[in-house]
Amino acid sequence: MKTRQKRLILIAFGVLLLGGGVALVLSAFQKNLVFFFTPTQVLAGEAPQGRSFRLGGMVEKDSLQRQADGVTVSFVVTDTVKSVRVKYKGILPDLFKEEKGVVTQGRLGPDQILIADEVLAKHDENYMPPEAAYALKKAKEAGSNVEAASSAQNAPNAKVGNLK
Repeated sequence: MKTRQKRLILIAFGVLLLGGGVALVLSAFQKNLVFFFTPTQVLAGEAPQGRSFRLGGMVEKDSLQRQADGVTVSFVVTDTVKSVRVKYKGILPDLFKEEKGVVTQGRLGPDQILIADEVLAKHDENYMPPEAAYALKKAKEAGSNVEAASSAQNAPNAKVGNLK
C-alpha cells in the first residue's frame, strides 16, 4: 500500500470512530432528557407515556398521606386548576410542606398517578423558574376562561364578551 492509501484509511477510521462517539453521546443525552409539565398538561395527555418527566406545582393542603412503613407517602400536586396524585417511596426533603412548591420526577402510572423517583422542595417562594411561572399563568388563564364560558352558558340572556 502506498502512503496515500494508508493515510486515507486512517482518516476514514478516525471519522468512523468520531461518528460512533457522537452517536453514543447523543443517545445518552436523549435517554437523560427530562421535560417539565404542570398537572393540567399531564391530564391533557401532553406528558410522555412510559418515560420519566418532571411534574411541578403546589402541594395541596391536607393531601399528604403517610403509610405505616414510614417512607411511603402520597400527596396531590396542583397548578390551581387541575391536580395529580403522586406516590413516592423515600425520605422527603426538609423543606417539603403542604401549600408549598414542589417538583417531582417520575413516570405516569395507572389511573394518572405519578410514581415519583425524586421529590424536590422549592426553597424560596419569591423565585420561580420562568417556565414554571409561565405554565402556572397559562393554567390559571385556561381555568378562568372555562369558568367564564360555563357561567355564560348558565345565563342565556347575558351578553358574552370576547373569550380568549
